[in-house]
Amino acid sequence: MSVTVGVLALQGDVREHLHALDVLGVTAVPVRRVAELAAVEGLVIPGGESTTMDKLLHLFDLADPIRSRISTGMPVFGSCAGMIMLAERVIGGPEGQRTLGGLDITVRRNAFGRQVDSFEEDLTVPTLRDGSARPVRAVFIRAPWVEETGPDVEVLAHTMMGGVGETSHAVAVRQRNLLATSFHPEVGGDLRFHEYFVALVRSSAA
Repeated sequence: MSVTVGVLALQGDVREHLHALDVLGVTAVPVRRVAELAAVEGLVIPGGESTTMDKLLHLFDLADPIRSRISTGMPVFGSCAGMIMLAERVIGGPEGQRTLGGLDITVRRNAFGRQVDSFEEDLTVPTLRDGSARPVRAVFIRAPWVEETGPDVEVLAHTMMGGVGETSHAVAVRQRNLLATSFHPEVGGDLRFHEYFVALVRSSAA
């Protein structure tokens, strides 16, 4: 089934997500305007800087239209800053930080530390194709983690890295048509999270 997936193109890893979707044979388009949003069946919110993204969403009058599409079931995939933008609650952000919401989670910004504390880890994600047998190499860059999840949120992956000792934290979650990762699946060539998201978009469109 043919679908069109948009990538929010205000700031962040836009080209990388567009490329990943293109490799999967999906029509992928940048979204900067309300008319472009109206033409897509699903949306990717890339990594970047969440407070800057929030300001640009309001500058381009996209915040409320995206919230409306989320409320009516449009599939959305947020990576890193995109996870923050989908979270209902944020710890460690500037006072008054706004999000798009939709995911019943509490996230902690920059939970693993600064840019110099970036790291990679192999994650087992059974939900993905071959996810139990073949780990996902996850790249964490100034990443958030999920501190709390609501009852309807499915945790897809945990990490025990980033200097947190034996404490694990949720780093990939799904709630209905909303998918989010703390890390950057658009980096490294493993496209299984994008495949999983495209399947959500096709199912929703059907």
